[in-house]
Amino acid sequence: MSDRLPPLDPCVKMDIQSLLDGLEQYRPRRHGWTWRTAVPGQKMYEFTYHETSEPLKQSVPLPAAHYFDNIDPQPDCVVTTEIASGRPEDDIRRMRMAAWHGADHIMVIRTAGQSHIDGLLEGTPEGVGGIAVTRKQCRLTRRALDLIEDEVGRPINYHSYVSGVAGPEIAVMFAEEGVNGAHQDPQYNVLYRNINMYRSFVDAAVAKHVMAAAGILQIDGAHNANATAVRAWKVMPELLVQHAINCAYSRSVGMPAEQIALSTVPPDAPPAPCMRMDLPYAIALRDLFGEYKMRAQQNTRYMEADGREATVSHVLNLMISRLTSADIQSTITPDEGRNVPWHYNNVAAINTAKQSLVGMDGLREVVRIDRENPELKDRVRELKERAVLFLEAMIADGGYFAGVEDAYFVDSGEYPETHDDGIARDSQGGVAEGTIVPRADDYMAPVCHHFGENHLPEGFRGRAFGEAAPCDLIGGCTLCDDSKVPFVDELDPEDNMNARLAATAEMRERGLIKPEVEWAGDGIVAVTMFLPVSDRIAEAAALEIGRSMNLSDCEVINRQVMHPAEGTLIELKGRLDVTIDPATLVIPDLPEVLTDEEIRDFVHERGLKAVAATVGEDEHSVGMREIIDIKHGGLEKWGFGVTYLGTSVPVEKVLDAAIEHAASIVLISTIITHGDMHRRNMEKLADLAAEKGVRDKLILIAGGTQVTDELACSWGMDAGFGRKTHGIDVASFVVKTMRERGM
Repeated sequence: MSDRLPPLDPCVKMDIQSLLDGLEQYRPRRHGWTWRTAVPGQKMYEFTYHETSEPLKQSVPLPAAHYFDNIDPQPDCVVTTEIASGRPEDDIRRMRMAAWHGADHIMVIRTAGQSHIDGLLEGTPEGVGGIAVTRKQCRLTRRALDLIEDEVGRPINYHSYVSGVAGPEIAVMFAEEGVNGAHQDPQYNVLYRNINMYRSFVDAAVAKHVMAAAGILQIDGAHNANATAVRAWKVMPELLVQHAINCAYSRSVGMPAEQIALSTVPPDAPPAPCMRMDLPYAIALRDLFGEYKMRAQQNTRYMEADGREATVSHVLNLMISRLTSADIQSTITPDEGRNVPWHYNNVAAINTAKQSLVGMDGLREVVRIDRENPELKDRVRELKERAVLFLEAMIADGGYFAGVEDAYFVDSGEYPETHDDGIARDSQGGVAEGTIVPRADDYMAPVCHHFGENHLPEGFRGRAFGEAAPCDLIGGCTLCDDSKVPFVDELDPEDNMNARLAATAEMRERGLIKPEVEWAGDGIVAVTMFLPVSDRIAEAAALEIGRSMNLSDCEVINRQVMHPAEGTLIELKGRLDVTIDPATLVIPDLPEVLTDEEIRDFVHERGLKAVAATVGEDEHSVGMREIIDIKHGGLEKWGFGVTYLGTSVPVEKVLDAAIEHAASIVLISTIITHGDMHRRNMEKLADLAAEKGVRDKLILIAGGTQVTDELACSWGMDAGFGRKTHGIDVASFVVKTMRERGM
């Protein structure tokens, strides 16, 4: 069934309830993975790009884009974001935000197929470890993304996990529900979830075969080694081996090379000299696995709670992606270290990737890696040799299972050095040990494309072989006939989407406003404060301050020592129980902006002059220049005669100059506010103008980052202009005011 819902309106929130209506009949419109369409030599504004893709139909450009005609060039590689709220009805709102900023690979954890699952729990919102896993959630997500991709004008890939001991069942459900990509790596199960080795690889064979048939992109999980090892930079040879094992196994069970992606992570972060250490690894990886796609993810092993620090590491990692190429650029939210996966951090990470990759457009054409540099060349060769030695030794010792039993993997020594701290697993133990049983003589796979021996008569190998499909014997399977795909609603009477939506219904219907960062109406706010005490005292004081601000559930999510004795920067989160009804808000009208012709005619008719200066002891000049200079679209553009006196000008001199030049407008800029200097300068200017008998002949205007119109007028000015003011705002005000006063 194709979706009959109307297109999304960019000015209207998504209607979650309408997405749920008729969900049991909904079928995804497409299957399989979609790559971006590169556009070499793409021209936007005054620039030509070498590594960008087709632009979005609708998007939110980077903040600085307003200087460049609001262009929003999209990098050539797929951009990933991870959504992890655990509530699908909130996840899809975050997905819409992410898509508008450029994400087209949406990874959802804690929704379906996460690695903890021990069974396909249809209709149940909980898996082992509290992992939500229902077909309903999966289908709702794909339905929402179908509408979102129409809104932004680009296919969006939906991704989750095919792991645990329900891998084959999850793979089938993903194929049925239009999931486009998934993590699938039997080694991940073995090393990090202690799932029995034999069971893990048997399940992986079936899951990979189903994924291959459905066109689902497979991404491995080898990068988890450097997220787990004590010294992440030591496991680079092992990472190469893990990638090799998964690629070889995937190919052997029928996964085509073009559907295999390696998940790579630079193993280092500052203060380590990470670029010099990580670049040889990236080169070795591309050399050995050039036929496979690469998914580059930022380093999270050494990520703390400081968002700035994480963002810098992200940018350094992105430079490696640009220099060595990446097909998918992952943007793990830059606050993973403090476990607050908030939607605006998702967007911040996407923008970091977009800004960095577009900024480095064509970098490889002008900056090339010196492959003949002895240090680099030797290190690349050394990593490859260590990986080969690792693989040879493991084979000699009995193969992969024996190697795991001997704790070969995630050892913090760089092979062949060992520290005997690797992860060891028993091949005869682990989760689901002893659960592999032979297929019965009359076994028939539940769906086509099922891996392994299927006890069927000759002539039923499948349509791909020019023969009848196996499921013809039973009238079709869910992979061949989507009318057979089941739907089971959530069974928990309390923990389900309908119950949560009912609890927030009034907020949606009345458009009530509450702060939120993760779930609708969660009331969470973040407060940044500097406290002039040591870190432990600052943390305790911040919690008390939060409670004094009527915040509940206060928690310090980041603290950074500025100086052991002088003070600590604190980021505090808490819950604010405040709801705003927009009907009660008084929202000022936007100031009217006149046309260029109207302003120009008025100015020329009267020969208007202005005197401008940064006053007091203030040396800032950029803001004033943008308001008056013609090259910035300032007052000179419309013919104002402007006398600029410079910076640190006494207020008396400004007024004297206005009188001397017969100016009608006085513009002062004041950034420095220590001791209320901005207020004092404005009051002084107004008082002097009155004393000299020229106040009614002048329009006095003040500007600055701390200036508001209300404050400036209360201190004697005719107007005040703050951040984001442009020349046309000031020019329009002058013209309208002079008309009103008959000047």
